[in-house]
Formats: sequence, C-alpha cells, structure tokens
Amino acid sequence: MGELVVGAYLKLRLGCAFVDYNVRPPGGGLEGLGELDVVGLDPDTGRAYLCEVTTHIGGLLIVSNAETVQRVRKKHATQRNYAAKHLKAFPNVTFMFWSPVVPVGFLTRELAKIEGLQLVINEEYTRRVAELQELAGSKAHDAGNDFFRALQILEHLRR
Repeated sequence: MGELVVGAYLKLRLGCAFVDYNVRPPGGGLEGLGELDVVGLDPDTGRAYLCEVTTHIGGLLIVSNAETVQRVRKKHATQRNYAAKHLKAFPNVTFMFWSPVVPVGFLTRELAKIEGLQLVINEEYTRRVAELQELAGSKAHDAGNDFFRALQILEHLRR
C-alpha cells in the first residue's frame, strides 16, 4: 500500500505521466535483483523520481538501527546506478526515501546524512498524504491509483 501512496503523489502532485512499481533493471543477473519500489517519469520536464518505500507502521527498523541505515544506503546506491544507466534522457533525477514512521534520533540523523537522498518521513510524509486528501475532495475522476480512489471515496461520503 505504501507504494501506491507514493505513486499517487508522483502522478497527481508532481505531474508524472508514467509511474511504475517494483522496477527491476533489465538484463537479469545479480543486478536485476535490486528493485526500485516506485519510479515516476515526466518526459515533458525531463524529471524522474526514484523512490524507496518502507511502510512499517510500528516504526522503521530492520534488525538494528545500523543495519537499517546500511540497507537504505544500499538502496540509494541502486537508485543512483539505475539512473546512471537507464535514465540518461532525464536531466533532473530526484532520489527519495518514503516512510511514515521513523524513530527520531539515531535513524533520522543518520538517514539525513545520505547525500542526495530526499527524506519523506514522519511529518513530511503526513503533509504529503494530507495534500492528496485535499486533492481527493476536489476531484471525482478515477486517476488510476487505488489509494487515491479510496481517498476520493472517503472525502465524498455523505455526512
């Protein structure tokens, strides 16, 4: 579900004409194992968004704090490699990490040190979902994203 949240934001707020999920580099082999959770492309502006998404409701933690940071760094390296090899036609690439609940302290400090990675965590994640909620209240067309459609239904309920 977290990927659909991000996909809705890329499409409806950032204007991506194409949004794809669980994208694997072509060619297979070991490189093909490193998937990208969400990729958004806007060919008209030359913008691309590569997003890692971790939706742990109880808080981001993979084994340990240090291991969590290491895995996010590795995913960011996968994003950068993918962009360098496959998105040469997109001069503006943004790398993002989305997670609704990240414990403030070690994790937020260390994740903020990852150069070139935009964090959409905690309050920023909430703010962006709120933008989608507001948009859902003013739109009735089906945007082709199940998360956004659910927001539309909730926003248009008769009270």
